[in-house]
Amino acid sequence: MSKPNLTELLAETSGSARHQPAIVAEPSRPKTKTTPKAKKTTVTSAITVHFPKRVRDQLKILAIQNGSTLHGVVAEAFNDLFAKHGKPEIAPTESADQDG
Repeated sequence: MSKPNLTELLAETSGSARHQPAIVAEPSRPKTKTTPKAKKTTVTSAITVHFPKRVRDQLKILAIQNGSTLHGVVAEAFNDLFAKHGKPEIAPTESADQDG
């Protein structure tokens, strides 16, 4: 009669995975690729300014009252400033910026 392998017996009863054969997982199926969205041709750049919170709050209130967004209100303000100084009104509003 052969001696039992003590290491194997302890591994089986203790739940240790160290001495058990590795289980090879099946490779997962590759994810289906979706059609990439068209890249925007417009290059944008962030403009960061700091004002008191009440200035931001008032801008957001104006946006809501006018059925716009903060972006739209700020674009309108930039365009007014550009016009005042004889510059082209080039800040896009969201209606001109949306692709449909």
